[in-house]
Formats: sequence, C-alpha cells, structure tokens
Amino acid sequence: MKDLSDLRVIESTLKKHGFDFSKKLGQNFLTDPQVCPRMAELACSNADAVVEIGPGIGVLTQQLALRAKKVVAFELDRRLPAVLKETLSEFDNIEIINQDFLEVDLNDLICEKFEGMRVAVCANLPYYITSPLIMGVLTARAPITRGVFMVQKEAGERLCADPGTREAGAVTIAVRYYAAAREVFGVPRTSFIPAPRVDSEVIELIPNQTPPVEVGDEVHFFRVVKAAFSQRRKTVVNCLSSGLGIPKEGVLSALRACGAHDRSRAEELTMEQFAALSRML
Repeated sequence: MKDLSDLRVIESTLKKHGFDFSKKLGQNFLTDPQVCPRMAELACSNADAVVEIGPGIGVLTQQLALRAKKVVAFELDRRLPAVLKETLSEFDNIEIINQDFLEVDLNDLICEKFEGMRVAVCANLPYYITSPLIMGVLTARAPITRGVFMVQKEAGERLCADPGTREAGAVTIAVRYYAAAREVFGVPRTSFIPAPRVDSEVIELIPNQTPPVEVGDEVHFFRVVKAAFSQRRKTVVNCLSSGLGIPKEGVLSALRACGAHDRSRAEELTMEQFAALSRML
C-alpha cells in the first residue's frame, strides 16, 4: 500500500499524472500520517460502510477501506480518478464516482449502494463548500450513523458552538436542530500540501432521532433564525422586524414572552427561545 502521507510519494504520483492543485476547487491534500487513521477510526466506530466526499489522492480513503466493508467516494475533479485508480489499486471494496456530491440524493444512494449496512459520511472538506455540504447531508435526513468532517477551525467552532453563546450563528442553530455536534481534534495548517492559510479541525455530527425543539413549521423556523442573524450588531427586534416585515411591537411582545430582553442579540438566544419565537411569529 502506497504511503500517501509521504511527501515524496505524493509529489511523484501527482507528477506522473501531470496534476496541479486547483485553487478553484480548494484542494489541500493531507500529509500528516496521524490524522486520517483517527478520522477513519471515528467514522467506522459504528458503521459498516462509508460515503467519502472528496478523496483527493486517497490518503483518507485507504484508511476507511481498511476498516469498512465498503467505501463509495465522490470526487468532483475529473483528473483524479486516474490517480485514485493507481493509489487504491490494492483495494476491492472502494468505488469512485466522478460526480459532484451536492447533486446526489443521499437516501437513494444508501438504498442503492449500501443495503443492510450502517453508513457513515466522512470528508476532508474544501472550505468554500463546508456549510452547504454539511447542511445537505443533515437535511437529507438519511439513515447515517454519523458524519466526520475536516473543516476550517473557525468554521468548526461555529458549527459546534452552543446556542446562546457568542460563537453561535445561524448555521449553529441549523446544525443543532438536526444533529449533536462536537469538536474532536485540531489539525495544523502544516499538515497539508499546499499549506492553507488557516488551521483545521475534525468535527463529529451525530444525527438527532427527533429535533431537540418543537417548531411547528420548519421553513418558518429557519426563516426566523436566518433573519435574526442577518445583522449581528443589531438587536433581534430590528433584525426580525426588517427581515420578516413584522411590526416591532409584535416582535417585542414575542421576545418578552419567550424570556428574552428587549435588547437581545441573536447569539444570546437559546434553541428553545428561537423555537418559541418562531411559533409566536
């Protein structure tokens, strides 16, 4: 098995295939030999199979394939399947699909590829698609055991923040509605080639069986959350009044009824308070 964390192996393999890194696709390949085994171990701790997003040259894919019965990996870059065919040639439990994962119906995929298996999702994500991709996985409400994602450190802190704290944002509330989230371990920028400008971290998301709060209308709930966080320096009253077209008096009344003060900002509200606001508005 090729040591794909060895910089010399990476460079010679990529040179052989005439591959150059794409800034547009946010490509940064891992070279730290400690990271991928830890990610794979976590992803496969209660799963028989894994959907991987963005395998790159296959360093994480190898570790997943050593632990799972089956790995289906989605790679958008049309130059990489030929590289992966070489780097993963020793494995017969890996399928590479050259397609944008954002175009995939995760429920259909699991039914087609993983019948009777427990499935996890794992990825070293390009920073520019972190939130859309993670929310796509969660909103699909597919039968997955967990998601294990490498993300930009700042994004991980926001995704895993506790609602009602300064770090929280609209995506925090959205993630917590669908899943339990935690930061697992940090990954310095020196663990990649080319090295990005920021550090990363691995996070774990375990889907909720049922939402933690009762919101009634989910679409309206997320409209309220998005509007509340639309201008972080402004109060919830001003954000919701302008964002939803509701008179300030009505927003103030609802805000007081859910136990918040008139000058509350969105990051100060809990999940329960957002749910109450949504129902009352």
